Amino acid sequence: MARRACLGALAGAVLGAVAARAAYAAFTRRPPVGDAETWARTNHRGEPITLLEGPAFVAGAGVAAAAVPGLPGRVRVAALLAVAGGGGLGAYDDLYGATSSKGFKGHLSALAKGEITSGAVKLLGIGATGLAAAAVTSRSVLDVPVDAALIAGSANLANLFDLRPGRAVKVGLIAGAPLLAAGLRRDDSVSAALAAVPMGAAAALLPEDLGERAMLGDAGANALGALLGLAASVTLGRPGRLAVLGAVVALTAASEKISFTKVIAGNPVLNRIDMLGRRPVEQPPAGR
Repeated sequence: MARRACLGALAGAVLGAVAARAAYAAFTRRPPVGDAETWARTNHRGEPITLLEGPAFVAGAGVAAAAVPGLPGRVRVAALLAVAGGGGLGAYDDLYGATSSKGFKGHLSALAKGEITSGAVKLLGIGATGLAAAAVTSRSVLDVPVDAALIAGSANLANLFDLRPGRAVKVGLIAGAPLLAAGLRRDDSVSAALAAVPMGAAAALLPEDLGERAMLGDAGANALGALLGLAASVTLGRPGRLAVLGAVVALTAASEKISFTKVIAGNPVLNRIDMLGRRPVEQPPAGR
């Protein structure tokens, strides 16, 4: 296997992991905004959980993207735009968002009625930062809209999976694996490092997520998806990017009609992956 790409991937993964763990430790002592209660939420079991995993991922991946050796300046700038846009706007929705409008369709419907929801602000903002990141890295002007949609769409899609412990991180690792493999196969240290950075940061925080102590929230999930979308836009040729974008659009549209959680629970393979490392689902007492 190509030595240069391996070194780039190793550096990206290690930097992402170390920086994310350090950020999580720091933020649990002193949150970036407000206090611990500001970031406290209740999970699907009705138990307390913190959203500080999200800012820790954003900080860790951002530091790694800025520091990993070998990235061209334009790619480094695009990565920072993607992680800052997804993370910053996601955190805004985490802290100040309302739940009256849900989903892509719900936020756009509210916007059409003149109501500007926090979700609409996030969607438009991530679209803008995705466009900026794509403009910096795209191979031609014709590729900019596709790459921008891929970055922004991936950011939104990753957040749709952040409904159960570890699910969004697992989806991110599975989605990033072929991008990392492609970079390693071609000895492309840029592609390999760009895929490895979010994977390393996410994997380092997975124990907190699976242990139901923390979750990515919009901040972490949006940033994770945006970085993977950027990695896809840099790594894949035009047919590959169009295929991935088609899958992102199809899954996003499907989420408006079906529950990913029900689909996953009903498929033995997907359910096994989803439950790997998690606490068992509590069953109701017999007779109830």
